[in-house]
Amino acid sequence: MIRKAVFSDLDTIHKLTKACAKAMITNGIYQWNEHYPTRERLYLDIELQELYVFAEHHQIRGMIVLTPMMDEEYIPIQWITPSGNNLYVHRLAVHPEFWGQGYAQQLMSFAEECGRKRAFNSLRLDTFSQNSRNQKFYETRGYQRLGNIFFPKQSEHPFYCYELAL
Repeated sequence: MIRKAVFSDLDTIHKLTKACAKAMITNGIYQWNEHYPTRERLYLDIELQELYVFAEHHQIRGMIVLTPMMDEEYIPIQWITPSGNNLYVHRLAVHPEFWGQGYAQQLMSFAEECGRKRAFNSLRLDTFSQNSRNQKFYETRGYQRLGNIFFPKQSEHPFYCYELAL
């Protein structure tokens, strides 16, 4: 079941992101660290009602943030669709215990369906340039890679921006 996160989920969600960060670092992917995502950021995602969790058997297995707000880092990108009516995907994560079991696919299908139901022009996101698995994941779903942005607190390497017209 995918549902909006509530404040009582915060500790579990924060632990999930920490477990993901540790597992990615173990795999040589330095995408998330002590600066991102913060507990404060996750709290704000819940407060804005933009954070969704995939819960199964009373356990949160994954999460995704869906927002209509464009981060300023995205401004220079030459997007496929006009800006102003787009849904942005952030912080897609599945607990490492459940990697490879289709939860990320289900979360992205949910995001795309939300975008269509709410009549957004597209879904936009970024993924770490050093995470080829994620790049393949999005490209297989039909997302087009459009440009690079940087988050210096996370990495010296770029993040690739992707878009899927709906």
